[in-house]
Amino acid sequence: MSQHSPERIDVHLTQIRLEADDVASYEFRPVAGGPALPVFEAGAHIDLYLPENRVRSYSLVNDPQERHRYVVAVQREAAGRGGSAWMHRVPRVGERFTISAPKNDFPLCESARESLFICGGIGITPVVAMIRRLERIGASWRLHYAVRECSRAAYADDLAQLDNADSRVEMYFQNEDRRPDVRGIVDRAPAGTHLYCCGPRGMVDDFIAACAGRPQDEVHFERFAAANDAASEGGFEVVLHRDGRRIAVAPGKTILDTLLDHGVDVQYACSSGVCGTCRVGVIDGVPDHRDDFLSADEKAGNGAIMVCCSGSLSPTLVLDL
Repeated sequence: MSQHSPERIDVHLTQIRLEADDVASYEFRPVAGGPALPVFEAGAHIDLYLPENRVRSYSLVNDPQERHRYVVAVQREAAGRGGSAWMHRVPRVGERFTISAPKNDFPLCESARESLFICGGIGITPVVAMIRRLERIGASWRLHYAVRECSRAAYADDLAQLDNADSRVEMYFQNEDRRPDVRGIVDRAPAGTHLYCCGPRGMVDDFIAACAGRPQDEVHFERFAAANDAASEGGFEVVLHRDGRRIAVAPGKTILDTLLDHGVDVQYACSSGVCGTCRVGVIDGVPDHRDDFLSADEKAGNGAIMVCCSGSLSPTLVLDL
C-alpha cells in the first residue's frame, strides 16, 4: 500500500483527549514527510481501519480550514461491536493508523440566511466543525444541544467560549428533565433557515416529522442508527456465490453476525445501516431492507443489501461473496 492514496491514508495518532464522560477525541497527523491531508468540508467523516477487519466512521470535528490534522471524537458504547471500546482502551499516542479520505453525506449550506442545529449526545461532533466554519465566514447560527447530564456534554466548553454563546447555544440536560421541543424549535425558525439534526433515533424522527412542511432542500439530518430495527428473526439461508457455501441464519442473529461467526471477510462500520460500509451485492433472493443508506430505487431493485441490519424475505439469499 502506498503511503498516501485517494482511498487510504497513513497517519500518526498525535493526541488523545477526554472531552466528556465516555467521550475521547483523537488527533491524527500525516506521517513524517507525507503530504498535507486532503481538504474536507464541514460535516464530513473519515473511516478508521481497525484490527480484525473492522471499519468505523467518525465525523471530523476540527476546523475545515486545517489541513495538518484531522480530529474525531469517539463515544464508548457498551452495547456496540467493540470498536469504541477498543478505541478507548488500546490506542497510544505515536501509533500509526490508516484512514480513508474524507467523505461528506451531511454537507453544510454556507449561504443560508441562518443555520439552526438540533443535536443529541455524540451527534454534536459534525456540528462542531460546521459551527467552526460558520464562525470563520461570519454566518448566523443557533444550537440546541441535548445530553443526559452536564458531564457528558462534549465540546460544551469550546462552544461556551464563542462570542454571544449565551444567546446562540441552548443546553438541555435530561437529568434535569429538560428536553428540546423539536417541533416548537422548527416551527419558530424563520423562513430561509437551514435546519440540521444529528442524534438518537427518536430525536431525528421527531425532527423529520416537524420539518415535513418546510422546503426539503433546507432540511438536513444524519442518523446514528437506521429508523427500523435490525432484522434478527433468522430462519433463512445465505449462499456465498463465490464458494457455494450455504449458511443458516439463526433466530437472534443478523446476516453480519452469521458471516462473522463463519469467518467470512466482510467489512462493517456503524452496524446500524446508515454508513454503507457493509454493502454486499445480491445475486438472487429478496432482501428485507432495514437500512437508511440505500435509495428507494436501489431497495426496489434488490441488487444490494446492508448485511449489518437487513434480512431476507425469501428462504435463500445469494450474496456476492
